[in-house]
Amino acid sequence: IDHEPYEAEGDVEIFESGAILMYLADKHNQFIPKDTAGRANVLQWLFWQMANLGPMGGQNHHFVTYLDEPIEYAVNRYVNEVSRLYAVLDHQLTDNEYICGDYSIADMASYPWVVPHKRQLQKIENFPNLRCWFETVRSRPATERAYEVAKRINPNPTQMSDEEKKILFGQDASTLQRLRKDN
Repeated sequence: IDHEPYEAEGDVEIFESGAILMYLADKHNQFIPKDTAGRANVLQWLFWQMANLGPMGGQNHHFVTYLDEPIEYAVNRYVNEVSRLYAVLDHQLTDNEYICGDYSIADMASYPWVVPHKRQLQKIENFPNLRCWFETVRSRPATERAYEVAKRINPNPTQMSDEEKKILFGQDASTLQRLRKDN
């Protein structure tokens, strides 16, 4: 919720990380080009992350990290798909320090999905441009500050209690129906 919106009266409520990044970039006039072609390039890579790297990375984490009994087909499927997506990003970074040339919301959205490359069973050294980009983004002061906060909030991100697993993995449509009744 933005209590100080830049073009609206009253609070602005936004959900979905890509929409939040777009809103903040526009509000603060940063991390997204003003020109139409540059903006479209950043947005296509932001949407690529939202439709590809994020969901496939999430499935990878689920099947590789969180299952008590791994399912070989699922592990292979998502490890291979994340590898393919890393290759796409590695190619894009061939002539770019950042995904779209300058640091942008596309980098902000994609970076967290490369951080757990070891848990995703990826060998980042196989993707030299991606590795260079990863190190560059990781060394940004704002990134360092953000990940220090994250460590304090969740020092063991791969360890979940049974109750936490039940909350994260045990929801369906009835969960939303119960929430609506409670409000």
